[in-house]
Amino acid sequence: MPKSRFSGPLSGPKVDVMIDMGNPFLNLTVDGFLKIGTIAATRAAAEDAYYIVKKGNVSRHSFEHSLKKMCKEGAYWGTIAGVYVGMEYGVERIRGTRDWKNAMIGGALTGALASIANKNNKDKVLTDAITGGAVATAAEFINYLT
Repeated sequence: MPKSRFSGPLSGPKVDVMIDMGNPFLNLTVDGFLKIGTIAATRAAAEDAYYIVKKGNVSRHSFEHSLKKMCKEGAYWGTIAGVYVGMEYGVERIRGTRDWKNAMIGGALTGALASIANKNNKDKVLTDAITGGAVATAAEFINYLT
């Protein structure tokens, strides 16, 4: 059976839009909100487009539903990203060092805050904090590898 391999670096177009808020903390927070919020809104749009095509008809109601879902998903995930980036930056400033522990602490705090905002019980807040810390730490380690 023939085999094929992909050789070369994987990279996509890099888009950097920087909004200067006059403060590094605000700059990073807004940047995280905009980038991840855009990704979440695009994901929601792609998912809804798939279901609309699968159904075979486009109605005003389905379009409005998709638009509302895009805004809701973009705002939710953008807020989570903004809080995480702000937390990580704040931890970095408090600790005075830049390492993977900042990502872990920032992820744990963000997971806990998101869980508290959803009015979850103590056990769910704890598991969400652990999950947030683990995901952020794993992402940081993967980032170091590339």
